[in-house]
Amino acid sequence: MHVLIPAAGSGSRMRAGKNKLLIELEGESLIYWTLKSVFSSSLVSWVGIIGQPNDKNELLNSIKGFSSKVQWINGGETRQESVFHGLNSLPSDAKKILIHDGARCLIEPSLINKCAQELEGNEAVVLATKVTDTIKIVDDKGYIQETPNRKNLWAAQTPQGFLVERLRKAHLMAIEKNWIVTDDASLFEILNWQVKIIEGNSSNIKITTPLDLKIAKLFLKDF
Repeated sequence: MHVLIPAAGSGSRMRAGKNKLLIELEGESLIYWTLKSVFSSSLVSWVGIIGQPNDKNELLNSIKGFSSKVQWINGGETRQESVFHGLNSLPSDAKKILIHDGARCLIEPSLINKCAQELEGNEAVVLATKVTDTIKIVDDKGYIQETPNRKNLWAAQTPQGFLVERLRKAHLMAIEKNWIVTDDASLFEILNWQVKIIEGNSSNIKITTPLDLKIAKLFLKDF
């Protein structure tokens, strides 16, 4: 299985002053822990890191024993553009791809394997968790408009998995139509292509704020 890892986080909400994946968690960078999990998956055979050129040396230096196992790919101005660069940098034999956010450093290898296996019978899969909070839809002025039934609500995570040619086609159509999305599954939704949800777990958090880092330290004790 081929894996692409977008790794261009600016760290603004972390107040890090650098790429947030360089922030240390128990003595190692966040991207180190992400790669440790990814390479612990028995089904992963190739990994590409998509990042900004000015971060390349620091990121590769922070992952120690993994640096020789990954392919560096220069990213674009947006996550969407960066993933498209990643797709165009895949080996010619890549038929299926998992895309995993570098800031989700506590992904369990078994969930990576599950996403890969589900691509045997699906064109696209997304790891997600059931929403437990009551969600409110509000207007531009902050007034509640609707309370959707939470049994149908899921919080998307990564990995997200796709057939490579199908995802490449979706990205090309997005460029043509000027569609802007925050994750790759959204392109499939716009095109009315099916995406299957795979249930993940609450420890697969995305490190975005200082609080997330404190929570990650707690999870890492049992990881």
